[in-house]
Amino acid sequence: MSVYSQKQRWKIVLFISALLIVFISLWYTNKLVEKIAQEERIKVKLWADAIQKKGNLVKYTNDLFNKLKTEERKRMELWADATKMLFTTENDLDRNFYLTIVNSNTTIPVILTDENQNITSWRNLDAIKADNLASLSPIEIKILTNELEKMKESQKPIEIPYYKDQKNYLYYNDSKIFTDLRLVLDDIIKSFISEIVLNSATVPVLYTDSSNTHIIAAGNLDSLQLNDSEYIKKLINQMRAQNQPIEIEFDEGQKNYIFYKESLLLMQLKFYPYIQLAVFAIFLMVAYSLFSTARRSEQNQVWVGMAKETAHQLGTPLSSLIAWMELLKLRGLEDEVTIEIGKDIHRLETITERFSKIGSKPEMQNENVIKVLENSISYLKLRVSNRVEFNLDSPSTQIFVPLNVPLFEWVIENLCKNAIDAMNGKGSIHIDVDENIREITIDITDTGKGISSANLKTVFQPGFTTKKRGWGLGLSLAKRIVEIYHSGRIFVKRTELNKGTTFRIILRK
Repeated sequence: MSVYSQKQRWKIVLFISALLIVFISLWYTNKLVEKIAQEERIKVKLWADAIQKKGNLVKYTNDLFNKLKTEERKRMELWADATKMLFTTENDLDRNFYLTIVNSNTTIPVILTDENQNITSWRNLDAIKADNLASLSPIEIKILTNELEKMKESQKPIEIPYYKDQKNYLYYNDSKIFTDLRLVLDDIIKSFISEIVLNSATVPVLYTDSSNTHIIAAGNLDSLQLNDSEYIKKLINQMRAQNQPIEIEFDEGQKNYIFYKESLLLMQLKFYPYIQLAVFAIFLMVAYSLFSTARRSEQNQVWVGMAKETAHQLGTPLSSLIAWMELLKLRGLEDEVTIEIGKDIHRLETITERFSKIGSKPEMQNENVIKVLENSISYLKLRVSNRVEFNLDSPSTQIFVPLNVPLFEWVIENLCKNAIDAMNGKGSIHIDVDENIREITIDITDTGKGISSANLKTVFQPGFTTKKRGWGLGLSLAKRIVEIYHSGRIFVKRTELNKGTTFRIILRK
């Protein structure tokens, strides 16, 4: 099993393990969030029930208050009848009875006027000390007039006919007891509204009138946005969709509504698992990126060190061979064999130069890429089987791009040698060159056995090889030379098993 097959299996195992960890984490977190959310829903339900009961209590208190108000009205009507009978009866016994009824009113402020609205008498006005009209001071007259105006605004007068079509008018105001109870009821209602807002804790709540447009009170909401009618409308619809509004009825036919929705905390808890997953994913991506960068840096150092050492090791025997070749020439022993040996020595010099350039910035010159490709093909034709056919197609005989010739020839040779191995020494290699304004493309196509889809992702990785005695460095070096040194691209354009493979090189002009 190759190192990349093992690596691929380890990746699958680690990926499945990571998925399991994420799944278990999300499942457990969701359980916790659901439990917390359920507890908050229970608290909100208890709060809603308590508000409903408190609202019923306030309504009951208000109903009692309205009954008391009705009873006071009946008392005033009875007092008015007693006053009328007091003026009209001639029976002394009856007069004493009606006088007792009239004198029994010790709490309700009243003012009696004639049909022309002139004040004739009053009762239970603490600010008036005089007993009759003649003894009224100017200040008391003003106070009495103001009280009469207030009574006209607050209560409907009671008519008291006393002789033929002549009548008096009885004006009255709420009693001291009734006024105190009114204040108590107002405090109860205000306290109820405060409890709606404050006891909702973190729950956003709206208390509206029957039209759902006027906001009586609000809690845990942005006060600035409450001035926006469209926002209020959307918010009420959202709250109504989440929870049934609580209906509050203080007076008969007058209903108010309490709307509420899930708290911000509960909404955050719902999204927490996904935020946690996103943070976890970002952390893994950053960690993977850092480790990959460190691994690539380490690989680069290994590449550079190995290349420099190879160049150094080749240098000593190569120098010796060059010296021996010079000695043979001096002795006049130069023939076809020594000429070919000289060519191979020159080739070794080129290889040594290639290795020495790894890790350093190569010199780039504007070169005719067609000529470079032709030279590479010529060299390979003499050293491979004659059953391998080479073809070069180009729109022009001269296409200039920035190149480092020794390194780029290395790329072409590696690709062609891999193609020859894939064809088992028999087939054709077609090199097609194309250009546009910004770049050129070089497609190298063979008729070999192709590359399996499982190996496409690792074909350029160091150590990848399908040969029994291969090192798996050729394509990795080719990628490094094209992409790092020439700022180009190299990739598998297409491949098909038992039909061949096309590698594409893209170089900038």
